[in-house]
Amino acid sequence: MPRKLNNEEVTQAKLQLMDEIGRGELSLGQAVRRMRLITGKNQKDFAKNIIGISPRILAEIERGVANPTVNTLNKIGKPFGYRVGFVGRETTVQVNSLLLQKL
Repeated sequence: MPRKLNNEEVTQAKLQLMDEIGRGELSLGQAVRRMRLITGKNQKDFAKNIIGISPRILAEIERGVANPTVNTLNKIGKPFGYRVGFVGRETTVQVNSLLLQKL
């Protein structure tokens, strides 16, 4: 089972995740795995209890072999405040920079 992070570690991990997503440094599977690890849950618990999908589907997404639906992606992103949509590259980086400056 992944190590449970304290509140400060969770905040820092979320900021780092957001920054790396904004720069396009993570694949979908890598981002989803990081989200799960930030919650401190294993695949089964995260899939069933947090986002409400099959553990098999989550495992396939993390391995990069699944083609998740928009609905599934929204379920995964919801606990982190993410939703699927079209965003320009510059807009994403600007939003992330503004958020990081606020904190």
